[in-house]
Amino acid sequence: MNRNISYSSLLEKAIIILLIIAFLLFILYPIAGLFVRSLTEGGQWSLFYYKDLFKEENIELIRNSVFVASLSSICATILALCIGLYAHFKGGRIRDLIYRGLMISMISPPFISSIGLLTLFGRRGLISYGLLGLTLNPYGWHGIVLLQSLGGIPLSAMFMMAGLNQIDSRLILASRDLGANPWQTLKNVILPSLIPTILSVLFLRFTMNISDFTTPVIIGGRFNVLATEAYLRVYAQANLNGAAAMTVLLLPPALVAFYFYNNNLQKTNTLSDRSKVLDVETLNYKLPRLVNFISGTITLVFFIIMVVQYGNIFIQAISRNVSGKLVFTTDHLHFFQDRHLDALLRTIHMALIAALLSTLFGVMLSYYNRMRRIPGMKSIEFIGSLPYIIPGIFFGLAYIVVFHNGPIKMTGTLIILIVNCTFRHVSVGNKAANATFENIDKKLEWASYDLGASKLQSLVTLIFPMLRPTFLTSFINAFTACMTTVGPLMLLVSPKNLIISVLMFSEVSNGRYGQAAVMGLSLILITFTVNLIAMALMTREKRITR
Repeated sequence: MNRNISYSSLLEKAIIILLIIAFLLFILYPIAGLFVRSLTEGGQWSLFYYKDLFKEENIELIRNSVFVASLSSICATILALCIGLYAHFKGGRIRDLIYRGLMISMISPPFISSIGLLTLFGRRGLISYGLLGLTLNPYGWHGIVLLQSLGGIPLSAMFMMAGLNQIDSRLILASRDLGANPWQTLKNVILPSLIPTILSVLFLRFTMNISDFTTPVIIGGRFNVLATEAYLRVYAQANLNGAAAMTVLLLPPALVAFYFYNNNLQKTNTLSDRSKVLDVETLNYKLPRLVNFISGTITLVFFIIMVVQYGNIFIQAISRNVSGKLVFTTDHLHFFQDRHLDALLRTIHMALIAALLSTLFGVMLSYYNRMRRIPGMKSIEFIGSLPYIIPGIFFGLAYIVVFHNGPIKMTGTLIILIVNCTFRHVSVGNKAANATFENIDKKLEWASYDLGASKLQSLVTLIFPMLRPTFLTSFINAFTACMTTVGPLMLLVSPKNLIISVLMFSEVSNGRYGQAAVMGLSLILITFTVNLIAMALMTREKRITR
């Protein structure tokens, strides 16, 4: 027995050491390597590329990036707030229906909105030109703002709904008892209580928007931003040092935004008291009529846009535009089957492995930090959160710089895509497990030790079974993200290891919307199917536990 425990102890120590090495090697080492690359010129230390960044044309890129990211973030936050308020205070089936609709819209693959905007409202759009006879120009900063705002609404609205669920209902009841009307309660109680959540959403959207380069590439036209220029320096100029310095410049605003996001999220958790939260039906509070009408209209319009967007993808996949008329065809489907089916299978393979590994690493990191309190694990957890904070293009370029040569050469292989996706999304499982461990009594684990179980046995036989719902939820989120991610992988794919999201970007950029639509449909169907299976498993798990 003692010998078995000794072997288990040694095995666990090996697991901990390997976990630490993995996070240092595949997160901290690439980030440090990119910093070093940006500070060298001709093998010598130099600030040449940073001095080059502050030329007039690059200052214009910085202004453009901040302007677009700020405006998109504000628009998405306001619209999400309206949807969140309407869904929360309607309650019942309407709230559940809106929540599920937001969940479905989140699994949308990249560029779906771009295809919709260009094919429906472009210069020869089906609606703008075909029905209204207008020749509209969707390219420019306004197109970027529109697409980034629409793309940010689903997640932001779900954050708003979660924030509203955390508000102490006694405050609303007290306000009503003191004679306040619905508008006064909204202005003086609900919105002030929601400010930490609103700021968290705003800063999170800013972080994501400022690092987005795919939307500006497709819809920006002559309007360029910093992330787009960094991408072009890699592909068009093969200037890794200049691109490295440019992506480093994206870090400060992203880190500042994430600091405020995390700070305000902690305030939300501190101020909330779940024991004092009542159901909307019990609370009996209704939004002011004008606010209810405006927020309800915004919610309806958003979901109409989503329905039109998905419907347009289906139409584009099975038709082609001939002299302004849609003609049914299966050419796009046959082309996809002949040319890109292997890329789809490769994407599924990559996403399954990366999602499984990222969830496992995230859960184990949380366990050793939150439950076992192992020294140094808090620092490793912070390192694990860095890929989620930093721009995707930065993390992808960092992998090119450090894994192109040397003892660990992975560029051009499927392995580099899996490893990058794994550590890019490891924070998803980690944060979910952190929330779960807050509700697990540590005495259960101590009891298992008293019964003779080793620490590793306790982890496998006691902790892991308790984390099944968390593991499954994290796996779904990571799988969805891996299937639809573009940013870092755009720089890492090779002709032999293309994936669907990158191919889709290429097709949209070249105006082949029908072929891109088929790829989008395939991603939607696969991701949606995996989500349904996972939800069915979670429902079954809940029934068994009851």
